[in-house]
Amino acid sequence: MLIPTHIQEVKQKAKCLFTKKEIEAGLDKIAKAISETLSEKNPVVLCVLIGGLIPAGNLLPRLDFPLELDYIHATRYEQETIGADIKWVVKPRVSLKNRNVLIIEDILDGGLTLAAIVEYCHQQGASAVHTAVLLDKQGAERAPGGTNVADFTAIAMNDGFVFGYGMDYDGYLRNAPGIYVVSPEHE
Repeated sequence: MLIPTHIQEVKQKAKCLFTKKEIEAGLDKIAKAISETLSEKNPVVLCVLIGGLIPAGNLLPRLDFPLELDYIHATRYEQETIGADIKWVVKPRVSLKNRNVLIIEDILDGGLTLAAIVEYCHQQGASAVHTAVLLDKQGAERAPGGTNVADFTAIAMNDGFVFGYGMDYDGYLRNAPGIYVVSPEHE
């Protein structure tokens, strides 16, 4: 199967907002802050799939302290551009009871998915829940009941439809080596 023509066009017309070097600097910044907060807390780190995979994979080697890693797969988008109800695909296997939890997510925009995951962790008995995001779309309108601010943010931007470094466009382009904004005709 060939790559769909519209995906090739989206990639060609997109503008790079943040290079890999800029992203790495943001990850270094939050790794330091996370280490200062959680290095003595024996945290459980939850990678939010699918988008959090690349940010987590690049952040975790920067956290030089013992931690337990698991994942959670909750989504509102399922390769769509408009979110719907939360769909719980996979819940963590490790117990969160009386644990400090760090959730690593790719992007904070409306905030509903992250808020639902935070609430789930509290319902499972977590003693504290912290959130880390690669990208905070500060220009995005937060949804009622959504998370407004992450505890740790690598990079912030205004509004725009983005892909790369874990974030997708129609299921593609998560592997782009930077963060790109889609041209207006493809939003």
